Amino acid sequence: MIPHILVVEDEDALSTLLQYNLEKEGYEVVVAADGEEALTLVSEKLPDLVILDWMLPKVSGIEVCRRLRQRSESRNVPIIMLTARGEESDRIRGLDTGADDYVVKPFAMSELSARIRAVLRRLRPGLAEDRVRCGDLVIDRVAHRVKRSGKEIHLGPTEFRLLDYLMQHPGRVFSREQLLDAVWGSDVYVEARTVDVHIGRLRKALNRDDTETDPIRTVRSAGYSLDLDARD
Repeated sequence: MIPHILVVEDEDALSTLLQYNLEKEGYEVVVAADGEEALTLVSEKLPDLVILDWMLPKVSGIEVCRRLRQRSESRNVPIIMLTARGEESDRIRGLDTGADDYVVKPFAMSELSARIRAVLRRLRPGLAEDRVRCGDLVIDRVAHRVKRSGKEIHLGPTEFRLLDYLMQHPGRVFSREQLLDAVWGSDVYVEARTVDVHIGRLRKALNRDDTETDPIRTVRSAGYSLDLDARD
């Protein structure tokens, strides 16, 4: 199950950055530009976690947090507040209102990602698995290890990220361009054929035994997918 995150941020550049990076990490992300829109989106689909800016148009982040905690359906939704207000009194006020964590701007994306994982592990343990299993493949993100049928598979960092991304979306076909964007990043220039090279390396590592079925399916003129049926 892919965690559904609601980002409530009125700065377009920051909300775009957050959405891009969180989707790259495998989350499903919806963005609201003000507090009123955030409350509407929560009513339409309950998120697994809310990243909430303090200073928002129409309805402030503190008020959004308060209202979410008052509603029975959203009372237990994890909330991480983002704010430029770094005073201890502000931090205490945010936590007292119902926020589960508090991140002060400016912040590193790696820090926010770690806070998200920590909150999900604590409050939504089923959504923050550090170990992901697909068929006979198991990937351990913390130990940075991959096993197939109990045997350890040694992968380079790019092949590890590539497999991790494919395992987040089993059965879905990704074009080379989509994989480049997700694994290498949109701000890095890499030729599309580079994907073929790394897919080849990944296949070689995963299929050491000739009796094993290749879990990666090539779809002509479309791209690649991790095919669960091929492994069962």
